[in-house]
Amino acid sequence: MSAYRQILYHIIFRTKHSGKTICQEHVSELYKYIWGIVKNKQCVLYRINGMEDHIHMLSDLHPSIALADYIRDIKVASSKWMKESGCFPGFTGWGIKYCALTYSNKEKELITHYIKNQQEHHKKENFQDEIKRIFKEQGIDLDERWFWQDK
Repeated sequence: MSAYRQILYHIIFRTKHSGKTICQEHVSELYKYIWGIVKNKQCVLYRINGMEDHIHMLSDLHPSIALADYIRDIKVASSKWMKESGCFPGFTGWGIKYCALTYSNKEKELITHYIKNQQEHHKKENFQDEIKRIFKEQGIDLDERWFWQDK
């Protein structure tokens, strides 16, 4: 059965304990690895970028895949790869929580641009403030104990 869909998710997840453990020197290799995971799940990755302590993705989710399974599979496989590659020596894993926000096709260019410009954006705002702002803009009450815990 075929389905017509447009399910755009802005997905954000951070490193364990928000450690600055994503070595920017090897980040393009990490993003290519994640792109391969996404492609194998028949999803589309429109943009990926981030900083030393977190990643943003804009992805179309295939209707046969549950969001939680999708993110879990990306985090588990990329975590294993990062630890085995030797390119991310301080990396101990991803934080257990994530943020996934839906957007319309009309907003795709805006979110793609936002993700593309993470380095410039984070000269003015740290990750914690960014999450608080995004949640506020989306009308989501952020329980900081929930988002920042790693147990």
